[in-house]
Amino acid sequence: MIGSELARISAHLLGLGAHAMDLGAMSVFLYTFTERETLYNFFEYLTGARLTVSYGRIGGVARDATDGWLAEVRAFARAFPKKVDEWERLLVANRIWRIRNEGVGVLPRETALAHGATGPCLRGSGVPLDLRKDAPYFGYETYDFDVPVGTRGDCYDRFLCRLAEMRQSARIVEQAVDRIPKGPVLADAPKYVLPAKTNVMTGMEELIHQFMLVTGEMDTPRGQVAAYVENPKGIHGYFLRSEGGAAPWRMKIRGPSFANVSLIGALLPGHLLADTMAILASLDFVMGECDR
Repeated sequence: MIGSELARISAHLLGLGAHAMDLGAMSVFLYTFTERETLYNFFEYLTGARLTVSYGRIGGVARDATDGWLAEVRAFARAFPKKVDEWERLLVANRIWRIRNEGVGVLPRETALAHGATGPCLRGSGVPLDLRKDAPYFGYETYDFDVPVGTRGDCYDRFLCRLAEMRQSARIVEQAVDRIPKGPVLADAPKYVLPAKTNVMTGMEELIHQFMLVTGEMDTPRGQVAAYVENPKGIHGYFLRSEGGAAPWRMKIRGPSFANVSLIGALLPGHLLADTMAILASLDFVMGECDR
């Protein structure tokens, strides 16, 4: 949960910084990327990589977090909302920023729902759909946080939603650090869970065990399952169908950007060419995700 919420903050920092830079507010971009650098350091220490992290495992996570890392993350989460307040004051008090975003790219809730939009694009239009509240996982139902929503559905509301979501993510991280339990970080399920890497490097039985699982000797149950999480850009889902064996018979990935980018055709007509930058930035999509 801590990793997911830090990643949500990182994604929104990129979205906010790029949105601001596209409309000429270069200072905000520099501020947000300074904070992303801190998050990259957290990710690197925990996972071994700064951007293309590989930390989650079937049955748990790759390794435990240290007490020192948790203390630094908590300090970051405690101080972070004040920085968000500063960026908000820089932009909200800027007349040009307000003119470029308010009343631009208005997305009615009916249109958002019809296109399958999720995340801040949907919540900015007044629909409070957030799987962390509506279909909880990771124990989110036991945490105290709010789901920010807009009222007008324009670029400005989507911007405000992402600002507010960063504050809520920092709030969740603080709670999670305070409540993180002691104990194992991987389930004791040898049929599906890889052995600890330290044991693989020193023990023959563990090495053979990993080889058997990785090379396809896992026999999964027959059937199908779908699972969804609240990605920073919207609902991210997987559908798997198994006919037995290690490889899925069918796998479908539902990335939120594909649905969100489809809104462009509904939002651009009637606007000036200069408004295109504000509208595209407010949707905060990733084209590399759209081909899924």
